[in-house]
Amino acid sequence: MRILGFAGSLRKDSCNKALLRAASELMPEGAELDIFDLEGIPLFNQDFETEMPEKVKEFKRRIKTADAILIVTPEYNFSVPGVLKNAIDWASRPYGDNSFEDKPVSIMSASGGMLGGARAQYHLRQTLVCLNMHPVNRPEVIVPSASEKIDEKGRLTDERTREKIRELLGSLIDWARRLEKR
Repeated sequence: MRILGFAGSLRKDSCNKALLRAASELMPEGAELDIFDLEGIPLFNQDFETEMPEKVKEFKRRIKTADAILIVTPEYNFSVPGVLKNAIDWASRPYGDNSFEDKPVSIMSASGGMLGGARAQYHLRQTLVCLNMHPVNRPEVIVPSASEKIDEKGRLTDERTREKIRELLGSLIDWARRLEKR
């Protein structure tokens, strides 16, 4: 089982990238996490959707070959960051070539605030529905006060959060297998 994971943050010390690294450490046996960095994806311009930049072509290829998707998103202004929405827009274009079509997906989020990115997750779910993706509903991994749960080396140290990530990954794999049998 191959899962493609990406974080909607470009910041090197992002707590959301820390969650993605933790997911890589916590993958169940028989599954692997392929992490893609959104750095370098240019702003979406429909004039170039038929002659996409190489970074976008690589992103689309890795989405299409993945069995499932794991998106980790910060919350900016009650929504997803522009870099994440931009990457999603590229990968779903041109019309008729939506790389996300019919893919199982899980979402995680972390923030320094008390809501842990919950609003971004709910907003992202609207986009996933439009893309005909199949989100895992439970468990939700929403990490508030993230800076208290990640050490100076960028390692997620909170055991309760690590356990929730394990559960989410297991649910994503189970969901992908169920959808595969349809």
